Amino acid sequence: MLARRIIPCLDVANGRVVKGVHFESLRDAGDPVAQAARYDAEGADELVFLDIAASHEARDTTLDMVSRVADTIFIPFTVGGGIRTVEDAARVLRAGADKVAVNTAAVRDPDLVRRLADSFGTQCVVAAVDVRRIGEGSAEEPSTRVFVTGGRDRTDLDGLEWMGRLEVLGAGEVLLTSMDRDGTRRGYDLELLAAASHRVRIPVIASGGAGRLEHLAEALNAGAHGVLAASIFHDQGCSLPEARAFLRERGFPVRP
Repeated sequence: MLARRIIPCLDVANGRVVKGVHFESLRDAGDPVAQAARYDAEGADELVFLDIAASHEARDTTLDMVSRVADTIFIPFTVGGGIRTVEDAARVLRAGADKVAVNTAAVRDPDLVRRLADSFGTQCVVAAVDVRRIGEGSAEEPSTRVFVTGGRDRTDLDGLEWMGRLEVLGAGEVLLTSMDRDGTRRGYDLELLAAASHRVRIPVIASGGAGRLEHLAEALNAGAHGVLAASIFHDQGCSLPEARAFLRERGFPVRP
């Protein structure tokens, strides 16, 4: 059985790690290089770095910061934000990233996902999907809409259908963020995670809402292959070794 992953996330704007609620009211959460070094030392399985303003500001990811983070850590490193072309992705990978995450650009040009997979392999392509619930839906098929440009703009895409299409296009995994739960610390959207995990065969990474260690276990039970979190680690409410021990004690396969 594949080991389940614990993945801290660094949302970055203006060269600083930030954290908010529902993608709004952002507050400073530290220096990205220092945060990355701490998570590497604590034994994170991976790290995700998202330049959350790059798409909205129509600019490229800050490659210098990517390079400095990559020089600091020894764990796999995913970078997203402002990646619009195969050439953009190549620059990020040359700067030291192991994977690239695409969201807004994939919605605007779905074939980009196929071109990235053809160029670098599916293992390098992370499809970031930010969704909000709309209407009632059902437990098996939650009704959602995909949002882009850092959560600012709603699309007409249904979240589950879009994830299925991304898998066909060549994405290697889905980073699924519930905007309704983001920053709330009320736990992940478990119905959404379960529905997504049944819809696609590629790994689904849970994002949005982690506030206690129990929430990590709930997401894995719902079908997630990994749990991405920010607030509980940034604010040092718990450490990565504590999270790993907690999950191991409950029978989840995690890296030693």
